[in-house]
Amino acid sequence: MKVLIVYYSMYGHIHHLAKAIAEGAKEVTGATVEMRRVPETLPEEVLKEMGALEPQKSFAHIPICQVDELASADAIIFGTPTRFGNMCGQMRQFLDATGQLWAKGALVGKVGSVFTSSATQHGGQESTILSFHISLLHHGMIVAGLPYSFQGQMRIDEMTGGSPYGASTIAGGQGERMPSENELAAARFQGKYVATIAIKQTK
Repeated sequence: MKVLIVYYSMYGHIHHLAKAIAEGAKEVTGATVEMRRVPETLPEEVLKEMGALEPQKSFAHIPICQVDELASADAIIFGTPTRFGNMCGQMRQFLDATGQLWAKGALVGKVGSVFTSSATQHGGQESTILSFHISLLHHGMIVAGLPYSFQGQMRIDEMTGGSPYGASTIAGGQGERMPSENELAAARFQGKYVATIAIKQTK
């Protein structure tokens, strides 16, 4: 059973969550896990001005995802930063290229899940994940979130991401905050949860 983690990360926050998602999925016996990045759409000079080139070097070794790879997975967990309460443009462009998969019904019955990040605590994490689900439903995927059996999303002793819709992190206005241990635990839980559902689907 194959779990594919497909994400876009500009400064590394989503990449850190993706690694934790992978760790959780690998806990499920019989699961193989692969990480992929979606193609960058911004010119290098723009990324340099945004201060993103250096952070991106740390995960440049992750292969770029080819659209056809989605069809070979049993579960796909997507990660995107929030842009005005929606997925980022890089992820939207990647999904818009999946028309041939949709025409073939290639993703019908596969498990789909989403995780995200935003600059602030109320910066559109939930709307980003929920609006992303629309694309997954159009592909006929089985949508999985982050159930309340992960008690970390109930915490009020610290500012933390995570909701029943999926794992998330709060990056800070300058991207200065990396995922906390509670947020990484949520990502691990989600990865394991999705992989557990997917392996049942393959039996």
